Amino acid sequence: MEYVYGALLLHAAGKEIDEDKLKKLLSEAGVSPDEARLKALVSSLKEVNIDDAIKNASVAAVAAAPAHGKAESAPKKEEPKAEEKQEANDEDAMAGLSSLFG
Repeated sequence: MEYVYGALLLHAAGKEIDEDKLKKLLSEAGVSPDEARLKALVSSLKEVNIDDAIKNASVAAVAAAPAHGKAESAPKKEEPKAEEKQEANDEDAMAGLSSLFG
């Protein structure tokens, strides 16, 4: 994650994302950069429009977030089912043990 954060920081500063700048940034932040990861990230970001990716990611995250009212009611409905399953599993386990030991 540090590599991606560093690349985003360079992008936000208006600087070109290259291996040397990213390596220097990570080193100054106390991270020991891995050359292979640096090369892989820089080469994969060359064909990506970061501004569009950030804008699309923000829209996807907002669309995937549940509505506030629905999020509160969902766990209340699921809790009894979980307890029922646990009780059924306990009963099945006891029945299995009784068949082993008579």
